[in-house]
Amino acid sequence: MRILSVFALALLAPAARATDKPNVLFVAVDDLKPALACAGDPHAKTPNIDKLATRGTVFTRAYCQQAVCSPSRSSLLTGRRPDSTKVYDLVTHFRKALPDVVTLPQHFKNNGYYVHGMGKIFHGGYNDEPSWSVPWEAPKARGFGPVGQKLLAELKEKAKAAGEDVTKVRGLPFEAPDVRDDELNDGWTANRAAEILKARKGAKEPFFLAVGFAKPHLPFVAPKKYWDLYDPATLPVPASSEPPKDAPKFAPQFGGELRAYHEIPKSGAIPKETAAKLVHGYYAAVSYMDAQLGRVLEALKANGFSDNTVVILWGDHGWHLGDHGIWCKHTNYERATRAALVMSAPGQMDAGKKSEALVEFADIYPTLAAACGLPEPKGVEGHSFLPLLYSAAKPWKQAAFSQYPRGGKETGPLMGYAVRTERYRYVEWRKRGTTDVVARELYDHKTDPTEDANVAADPAHKAVIERHAKLLAGGWKENAPPK
Repeated sequence: MRILSVFALALLAPAARATDKPNVLFVAVDDLKPALACAGDPHAKTPNIDKLATRGTVFTRAYCQQAVCSPSRSSLLTGRRPDSTKVYDLVTHFRKALPDVVTLPQHFKNNGYYVHGMGKIFHGGYNDEPSWSVPWEAPKARGFGPVGQKLLAELKEKAKAAGEDVTKVRGLPFEAPDVRDDELNDGWTANRAAEILKARKGAKEPFFLAVGFAKPHLPFVAPKKYWDLYDPATLPVPASSEPPKDAPKFAPQFGGELRAYHEIPKSGAIPKETAAKLVHGYYAAVSYMDAQLGRVLEALKANGFSDNTVVILWGDHGWHLGDHGIWCKHTNYERATRAALVMSAPGQMDAGKKSEALVEFADIYPTLAAACGLPEPKGVEGHSFLPLLYSAAKPWKQAAFSQYPRGGKETGPLMGYAVRTERYRYVEWRKRGTTDVVARELYDHKTDPTEDANVAADPAHKAVIERHAKLLAGGWKENAPPK
């Protein structure tokens, strides 16, 4: 891999003389599944990400390690999997289990980079001071338009009067205000990123600029012009509102995060009209985010950085849009664990290609280090996929791993461990902290790409189960890419 890193740097040599190393634009997007035209989604309108893809590689089978914000981001930013970070929820900080871990941005800072972060990079309001050269910046704009802001204020006053927890109050699940882009959070983030890029022009040290966009995370708020890009009659509707046949009853979830929003029923089916607006809102929010990325990429170009900057865009996990009655993330299924990933590097060969290789978000840290010629990070639990940028069809590893916790009075604490291979998704639900398996799931993506039926109990799949159980037991260490 070190040889390839030297080769990559040789390609960069003409543009890299000022800094010796390429810059990095690191774009994190909240709740972004592969709803991108360049990733094959026929509904998505994402011209700026598509343009980025013409200079890089679209990874159509990229998987997070746990389909919820903090565990996924903690894993990606440390290069460790959830069982090492011990982050399975939204409140635990990874430094509790790993106090001395060197994060991805911290590794760049330690190797001479100016490292600046804004928007959602680590989860929510959590920060990690050692990771940044200057204090991390939170967005300073609104999350709603005027109508949404007014309603949210009223709901909070009502909750306060009733003695309820105001911090748990949510407003509208979707809104299409007729406002400027920068009146909402992601527009502010794009403006700030452009300011920093302008300020870095002429600087001696290379930069690592981390830009975190909030959309398409709930609520689906995007300026009206992005809603108007879509005809709701043409947007996808779930083929089934029933859980996968023969799946363990605890494996799916039915949108607890969504249920907190105004006028969303607390249980039962989401009304069809509301579901259609949620789908419309998700795609509008994706297009709004795409436009903000476009402004950042324009600033990159205007300040002379385009030819010497590694650009990576990733969604922290996928998202269910009502398929099988499931909303949001929080599962081990394909729709939740597969996320958007696009990367371009200066001098990249084989640009403009799609890679169907199985890659994982734990791989991103070592990949960026290799792309920039940095020392290989210590202790990471992933493999650099830099070779795929130079040969998108290169044979790669045979499995990607994810996990998700469950628990209840009937089952006790469980951990679901999933392995995704070329054809199958296999899940073992184990008693937490043991190897005792209480349930299994197997989905054949050749015959059942939407995971409609769990066939783990079918005797015809016994050999498939045994092979995948062995892969799962071996884990990532025994799943290295071919050399």
